[in-house]
Amino acid sequence: MRIAVFPGSFDPFTLAHKDLVDRSLSLFDKIYIAIGVNSSKKGLMAFEKRKSAIESVYVNSDQVIVGLFSGLTVDYCSSVGARFILRGLRNANDLIYEDAIAQNNLILAPHIETYFLLSRSGTAHISSTIVRDILANGGAIDRLVPQEVIDFIED
Repeated sequence: MRIAVFPGSFDPFTLAHKDLVDRSLSLFDKIYIAIGVNSSKKGLMAFEKRKSAIESVYVNSDQVIVGLFSGLTVDYCSSVGARFILRGLRNANDLIYEDAIAQNNLILAPHIETYFLLSRSGTAHISSTIVRDILANGGAIDRLVPQEVIDFIED
């Protein structure tokens, strides 16, 4: 079984994240969307709320599982039987940053491979940080975030 982990903070889960997951469903049998828990960071949404919001996006998909984790991504991968890490690339800066992480993950767990997917041109401009900033300043995020997630933010 081909199992991948898509790790991130997902605060909030955006249409760019959704596009990456949706496009990778044909590559993997199961995808774990793994929300990294860092108790020292205060985010827009509580961790359990993020989990519930993303689960609502994939309520009709048996292929997608949403979980919370702390510690090393490769350790979470091992705990769920994943041999692949899924990461998105928006630009060259992302590639430099993500390559360093992938190389270190290979040292820690040589049996776990990182797959990069390029963001589509229609989503490459979206980041959770930008969405939080727009939201904090009263802007509309309906073209950046799935409606299911917006419902949790407005809750």
